[in-house]
Amino acid sequence: MSTPPEATPSASRALLVAALALALGAAVSLGLARFAYALLLPPMRADLGWSYFTAGAMNTANAAGYLAGALSTPLLLARRPAKHVFVGGALLAALTLALHALVRAEGALYALRFATGVASALTFVSGGLLAAQLASRHEVRDAGRTGLILGLYYGGTGIGIIIAALALPPIAAITTAASVATAGRVSTWPWGWVALALVSLVFAEIMRRHSPEGTHTPRANKRSRVPLRRLAFGLAAYFCFGLGYIGYMTFIVQLLTLYGLRGREVAALYALLGLAVIVSPFLWARLLDRHRDGTPMLLLNGLLALATLLPVATDARWALVLSVAGFGAVFLSVVASTAALVRHNAPPEAWSGGIAAFTTVFAVGQIVGPSLVGWIADRGGGPTGGLAGGLTASTAVLAVGAVLAAFQREAKDSRGTSASQSTMPKSSTSD
Repeated sequence: MSTPPEATPSASRALLVAALALALGAAVSLGLARFAYALLLPPMRADLGWSYFTAGAMNTANAAGYLAGALSTPLLLARRPAKHVFVGGALLAALTLALHALVRAEGALYALRFATGVASALTFVSGGLLAAQLASRHEVRDAGRTGLILGLYYGGTGIGIIIAALALPPIAAITTAASVATAGRVSTWPWGWVALALVSLVFAEIMRRHSPEGTHTPRANKRSRVPLRRLAFGLAAYFCFGLGYIGYMTFIVQLLTLYGLRGREVAALYALLGLAVIVSPFLWARLLDRHRDGTPMLLLNGLLALATLLPVATDARWALVLSVAGFGAVFLSVVASTAALVRHNAPPEAWSGGIAAFTTVFAVGQIVGPSLVGWIADRGGGPTGGLAGGLTASTAVLAVGAVLAAFQREAKDSRGTSASQSTMPKSSTSD
């Protein structure tokens, strides 16, 4: 008997290349366009004289742009191929990141953070759809690959985090020397934004060449809409995740700096966080495949709450290492869990709207989170400047998210059939 084409080594390599190309989209939209800001925050705050509230509000503006982009993406996907939106968002992100280096006024930086958020959402939502479609096409012949494909996509954020952690500190050291030589007339942080833009541009080209084309997504009808009412607890838990996690990712580098860690130590810990993000799909893929309810979100939100609490409780090195490693190994898998929840509980033609709905509540939480933590930090004192209080609030919100997720059940129609099964086509679309 001849080997089916789907099982050939060349087909497996093509699948891996396509999945990794999609992962670069997550690297750009989250790793570089959002989370690299944490590494640039300390020098920007020192140079521009920001309060913690202003520093957090920059990520609030980014999250507001992300929300606008998330709301716009389904409309674009109805008119343009998903791959065009996916790559176009990455190119727009590269442009806006480069423009960060040219301005110093708060208003201009707010506008650029907003625009970068829009670009991030275009890439991230469309990339999530492409990843879900790619997973679906391989589900029949290898069910174990589906969660892994989604996990690789969201775990690709770690690539961007690691690149930022390895590249930005040396750039800061070089520009710091130049600043000293010119009596402070050269700022250190603009060159970091330039570097992020260049990496994003390179990744966008790889995405254009190697990401899958995707399949046409029919408009959802009354029978195939995602059952949002029956996913209400999942949506609420995901809102808490967006509200709680972003405070950690905005201010953890600032907190490590206040604890007296040197630049290389901070970079190593942030790179460890990124490495843990990459490893996370291998940790949680089976969990995402096995459960159609809120169990993954319950477990993952609970672990995040513990990881966020650790650096608040102690500045011991072991606790800081455990915190960043644990946080990185979990937080993007919460995002992957929502895509799996939609895929398990909605028909394929409703996936775009379902992913966009979860992305929207996620973005709303992120809008509030950074400014809230910054506001609490400005009113605190002690060696951490109140950041410990802000992260304590984040811990509490994540714990609430875990409790809410416990009430999420598998969405079923009136006949007791899973919503995804009731309208699932009999055969998968071929590549």
